[in-house]
Amino acid sequence: MYLIELYKSVQGESSFAGLPCIFVRLAGCNLRCAWCDSEYTFTGGKPFTEDEIVAQIEALAPCRLIEFTGGEPMLQARELLPLMDRLLAQDYTLMIETSGERPLAEVPKAVHKIVDVKCPSAGSAANSFRLENLSALTKNDEVKFVLSDRADYEFARDFIRAHVLEEKAGQILLSPAFQKTPSPQRTADNMALDPRKLVDWMLADGLPARLSLQIHKFIWEPQKKGV
Repeated sequence: MYLIELYKSVQGESSFAGLPCIFVRLAGCNLRCAWCDSEYTFTGGKPFTEDEIVAQIEALAPCRLIEFTGGEPMLQARELLPLMDRLLAQDYTLMIETSGERPLAEVPKAVHKIVDVKCPSAGSAANSFRLENLSALTKNDEVKFVLSDRADYEFARDFIRAHVLEEKAGQILLSPAFQKTPSPQRTADNMALDPRKLVDWMLADGLPARLSLQIHKFIWEPQKKGV
């Protein structure tokens, strides 16, 4: 399995935000979202065996929450899924952050899936979500929309309503995108969409969704890696 990095920090997004978490960042991505903040994962990485990865995780004890992210971790599903089964058997709590462009039916049900449905501002990656993955969602899972503008919000709102998404997933997350080249300042001024506007729209439409801010970009400088 090819990894970019493995480290311990606090979870910055989702309903797990603020909790200590081990991040296993896998190499490779087949999408090119216009607002991507992880372009350094697109290629490269170093090969590790399953035993080597588990040893690195165990060295970060007592943390028991793990997120697999990327890149797109499901590009390495053949190696990743057995690793997930092994860690679940050792009573770790697992998350995976994925675009939903790859099939998700084989991901163990105990894994919390954070599935990112791409909105129009994602550019070439827009409309890449596999609708068949809606049937793979459980109440353990969360669906995220990264928003840059009003058009993205309306896309997300209409998708949520059309698929009655609140009945399929445990959480629906609306996350303002960050500027492609943010300043070192740890403020909302670095966001492409003012979260105050987003809250106004959410309240006006009564969406069954949660505002999700990337809190690690307020704890550290927005461009800092490995946190």
